[in-house]
Amino acid sequence: MYQLSCRDFLQKLSSSAPVPGGGGASALCGAIGTALSSMVASLTVGKKKYADVQEDVKAIIVKAEKLQNELCDLINEDAKAFEPLSRAYSLPKETEEQIAYKNEIMEKALVSACEVPFAIMEKCWEAILLLEETAQKGTRIALSDAGAGVLMCDAALKAASLNIYINARLMKDRERAGGFTEKTDTLIKKADKKSAEVYEFVLAQIK
Repeated sequence: MYQLSCRDFLQKLSSSAPVPGGGGASALCGAIGTALSSMVASLTVGKKKYADVQEDVKAIIVKAEKLQNELCDLINEDAKAFEPLSRAYSLPKETEEQIAYKNEIMEKALVSACEVPFAIMEKCWEAILLLEETAQKGTRIALSDAGAGVLMCDAALKAASLNIYINARLMKDRERAGGFTEKTDTLIKKADKKSAEVYEFVLAQIK
């Protein structure tokens, strides 16, 4: 769906169209942060000063490209997940049968609307770990870019979490909702801690 230029994506994002929304924007932000990992690694390839980590940085480029593609795919997946939820909100609820049917459809749609943002969070977490390695092994002249990438992926991860919280809150199945919320809380804490560590490492090297 979203083979758009940056300007076109932003124009669609800023319109009244229901998608893309916060989830898609989060995935894009994570992909951009991940691309910075690839950039730093690419600048390190072939440099004699970093001869001992050449295979590592080449592997980082491959991993970063895979993560970028997965996050870009999740922009589309987020839009697909939101569409049935959007339709479910407009279902009639005049009779008991209609109410029961709407509740059933809503519940399924809410689950999907939580699963995709959590997948975005997981990919952003992988990107944060990759950027940590990039900051440690990449060229010092682009160390600030690795730091910027970490901050972007952490922000994207937390932004995606908001879609989980708002949808889990509406679920009838409170046990399942609690599972989503608990997993989300745990991943946010891990990501915040790790991204702060990488940021401080970068800052200590460049300030």
